[in-house]
Amino acid sequence: MSVRIVLADDHRIILEGLEQLFRRERDFQVLATCTNGEEALAAVQLHRPDVLVLDVQMPRLGGLSVLKKIHEDETLQTRVVLLTASLEEDQVLEALQHGVWGLVLKESAATSLVQCVRTVARGERLLDPTTVGRALDKIMRRQQAMREVAQVLSPRETEIVRMVAVGLRNKEIASRLFIGEGTVKSHLHSIYEKLSVHGRVELTLYAQERGIV
Repeated sequence: MSVRIVLADDHRIILEGLEQLFRRERDFQVLATCTNGEEALAAVQLHRPDVLVLDVQMPRLGGLSVLKKIHEDETLQTRVVLLTASLEEDQVLEALQHGVWGLVLKESAATSLVQCVRTVARGERLLDPTTVGRALDKIMRRQQAMREVAQVLSPRETEIVRMVAVGLRNKEIASRLFIGEGTVKSHLHSIYEKLSVHGRVELTLYAQERGIV
């Protein structure tokens, strides 16, 4: 019985190469090819393939967003294999949270992708161990950092650190927390002293290095 697949990549040359690759294999049936995320999601909803091979960087609806929508739709049983040039640790974590079945780097050999899709079609997950390992290491570093910060800062101060680290100014922080700007400044002064940092730049670097953002 053939493995029914949909292929999605925004680069037509790559997409055509993927189509030729799988059509050469007798145990695959290519149902559709898609060049954006919306097309990929629509094709999955229409054809109900066994596996979707999906590029992460897609226009109109990113690959991770497509993955999330498929994962949240209990009527869809399609398993997703992500194909990507590179993934940040947080993207890997997001993919894992949304039920990704396979993860293949574009630099891998074509046979690796074919084998990954076969493995996933059998109901087994196959994820690049190096990429996943880096993501898990980041989780551990973040958890350790949060434990250390929790011993020094109050929950409100930790919240303010996160907001500063993503670029929010005092006025924006005050608005989101429903407090005055003077109170934000007071909290920041306390945070600087407790963490031994000098100003917003050092605080942002502190948060980013520890994965607190």
